[in-house]
Amino acid sequence: MIAALVFCTGALLLVTFPSRHAEKLPGPIAAPSDGTPAKPTEEAALRPPPPMPPATAAKPTWLRYAVPAPPTGYRPLVAIVLDDLGLDRVRTAAATRLRGPLTMSFMTYASDLAAQTQAAHQAGHELLLHVPMEAIDRRADPGPHGLLTGLSRDEIIERLRWGLGRFDGFVGINNHMGSKFTSDERGMEPVMEELRARGLVFLDSRTSPFSAGIRLAIAYGVPHAARDVFLDDDETLSAIANQLAKIEQVARQHGSAIAIGHPHDPTIAALKTWLPMLGERGLVLVPLSAVVRHRMTEEAEAKR
Repeated sequence: MIAALVFCTGALLLVTFPSRHAEKLPGPIAAPSDGTPAKPTEEAALRPPPPMPPATAAKPTWLRYAVPAPPTGYRPLVAIVLDDLGLDRVRTAAATRLRGPLTMSFMTYASDLAAQTQAAHQAGHELLLHVPMEAIDRRADPGPHGLLTGLSRDEIIERLRWGLGRFDGFVGINNHMGSKFTSDERGMEPVMEELRARGLVFLDSRTSPFSAGIRLAIAYGVPHAARDVFLDDDETLSAIANQLAKIEQVARQHGSAIAIGHPHDPTIAALKTWLPMLGERGLVLVPLSAVVRHRMTEEAEAKR
């Protein structure tokens, strides 16, 4: 199937492939659906992410491994997370060659993770660990060492620690699948305890509108953020173009946006064209950690 993706700088033709998603994913949470235009950039709650604290022995892991954000001024922040990485070596390498800083989330059970993650880090990208979790659809297998609601607390911790030990240098985790597990408080509580103890971020991929992830992260003092837009639930180029436009809209309206995509050929091709145009559109690409700091600062200020 051939589809066309049109940008202001030209046109792009590419063969598309069938979707590999295992469960239906909810859409963006912040883009208005009533036709109301996004607020102008100058009216959005825009501010640069807080400066990185000075290096100290007590510096939490996620800040030690955070990739420095480029100068932002008061432009809206955009973080692009690519997950499911490491399984397809060719497409993972293609994603690594994209303009950064991107945030690259590697599957816990991929092979040769040390080499693949080192290549991503050397290319200027930030790292996440993609942790498999149980889906509502019983036919969807999250993969080896997946976190399941029927497991004991000790088994959940053991499986999580197995994944956390697969490579180093990552700022946190996000869930692979997980529409059932992230909605289960009993299962998520030991996950949050482990992340707090290790000083890691929880990025909620929001595969369920009933996820307890952000609420528990706040309760446990875990640095956190939630995905706003999925790039490629529909892998056609026209659909991805629409999602890229939603990212821009969310970022301008709220000051930041987090999108999650996958190493599909159409996604990689679309990003290759779109990423260099962000500056011209008044946006700035940053690693996930910069958006986490930005949003947590806003949360703290809102409580005052």
